Amino acid sequence: MPHDRLPPDPFAGDPDDPSMALGDTEPEHDAPLGDDERAELLADLTDLAVYQALLEPRGVRGIVVDCGDCQEPHYHDWELLRSSLEQLLQNGSMRPHEPAFAPEPGDYVTWEYCRGFADAVTEFENHSSR
Repeated sequence: MPHDRLPPDPFAGDPDDPSMALGDTEPEHDAPLGDDERAELLADLTDLAVYQALLEPRGVRGIVVDCGDCQEPHYHDWELLRSSLEQLLQNGSMRPHEPAFAPEPGDYVTWEYCRGFADAVTEFENHSSR
């Protein structure tokens, strides 16, 4: 998310800012993305737009991802996932974000489900137009 869309820092300009004790906490940018990584991210963003267009009207709120670090499912609303992917594309890394508040697991599907659903819709439309 662009910095101009974030809430203002309540301690901006405050010489007694308690975070000053932590030192510089600005994230280091990772190495720039390679051409293949950029192409994959752009394809993911395109796919995400298709998945949202197909599934949001059916009540799907977003995508669930099993986290390899904490072994817990992470629920991403469509816009949150889009902004995370765009941030990765622009900055080469993603900032942490707040998890969904009390998500209803049945409202989220996996990326693989989205892909299969989109493939099935495409296949159906191709056969219907013949």
